[in-house]
Amino acid sequence: LNGYSGRTVLFARNSAYKRGMSRIPKHLGQNSALPATPQEAEQAFYEAFQRADLDALMAVWAEDDEVFCIHPGGSRLTGLANIRESFRQLFRDGANMRFQLRGVQQIRGGLLAVHSVYEYITLVGERRQASPVVATNLYANSGGGWRMVGHHASTVPNAEAEPPAEKNTRILLH
Repeated sequence: LNGYSGRTVLFARNSAYKRGMSRIPKHLGQNSALPATPQEAEQAFYEAFQRADLDALMAVWAEDDEVFCIHPGGSRLTGLANIRESFRQLFRDGANMRFQLRGVQQIRGGLLAVHSVYEYITLVGERRQASPVVATNLYANSGGGWRMVGHHASTVPNAEAEPPAEKNTRILLH
């Protein structure tokens, strides 16, 4: 948990990344439909992360023993119980970070989607951004909607302080 070190990440609500996406329920769960697209699943993940809402965040994850999560500087966590505990620890201090997703790249083929994003993080109460984190998020279509099956985040050494110009790349494989 070194890279996030007990801090919660906030999704930038007016990010260019969200253009064209339908509104996502605040809490995915028993009475809510699963996200219809991988983009909606990603939005739900980061919005739950923003609110330090463990139940909503875990509702985005696929119910599978093989799901995995790698936090910056951390080891690979496999299975929902381990992932839940890692986010419980991250959320113990509440929501204290904001970030913007930039440099979004998406690859989608059949039942699997891969998103690579730069997370530009700002601590609440500070003006200066921390070093960016590059994250790869994996989503699978479970038949009823899209769920997260993997999240791998790493710090970016020697990165520029300002985000790169917005470039959204989407590739659809058939």
